[in-house]
Amino acid sequence: MATHDYVIANADGATVRADINSALAAIVSNNSNASSPSTTYAYQWWFDTNTNILKLRNSGNDAWVTIATINQTADTANIVFNDANQTFTKAQRGSLTQVNSASNGTITPDFALNNHFILSDNAGNGDLRADNSGAYTLANPSNLVAGQTGSIFVTQDGTGGRTLAYGSKFKTAGGAGFTLSTAASAVDRIDYIVHTTSLIQIVGTKAYA
Repeated sequence: MATHDYVIANADGATVRADINSALAAIVSNNSNASSPSTTYAYQWWFDTNTNILKLRNSGNDAWVTIATINQTADTANIVFNDANQTFTKAQRGSLTQVNSASNGTITPDFALNNHFILSDNAGNGDLRADNSGAYTLANPSNLVAGQTGSIFVTQDGTGGRTLAYGSKFKTAGGAGFTLSTAASAVDRIDYIVHTTSLIQIVGTKAYA
């Protein structure tokens, strides 16, 4: 595990030789270390041993670009290019991010965090409860990018009757809106696609049982 600043300082012969060997060790190991090199250069490699991710420094020398994730057990590399068709031989699984409401019942998802979300009360119980007398608002999400799709899950608590209003960017067919199921413990799903940064088209499905 080695990183180096790639500057060989003037010193006695043995010290210089040791410094050169350290630089070579960093080169052959792609600067493998749990933390990034303290001195960086444009197009420099770094293998992050903490996450098993191979990274490359960008041309501006101000960020690391992820190249591949290395599976040390299977001796495989996972590489996905965002500008080419991909054929996957295994299931591609997402996750669910819970978004807790503010004390006034406003819930604001960050669409950069995930595609799928669970709406929750302010206490993080995973369902809608008595915040703001049970009247919630799904506010316009942050970090909207056209083409993103996903689902938003909404669960009534053991009392039920909680309501959900929507930010101005959420639109339904014919402008009819989507009213939540009101029964206790009812589970609804809102599927969405970001059409533009000012328009999110949604379709709701009620009362999964």
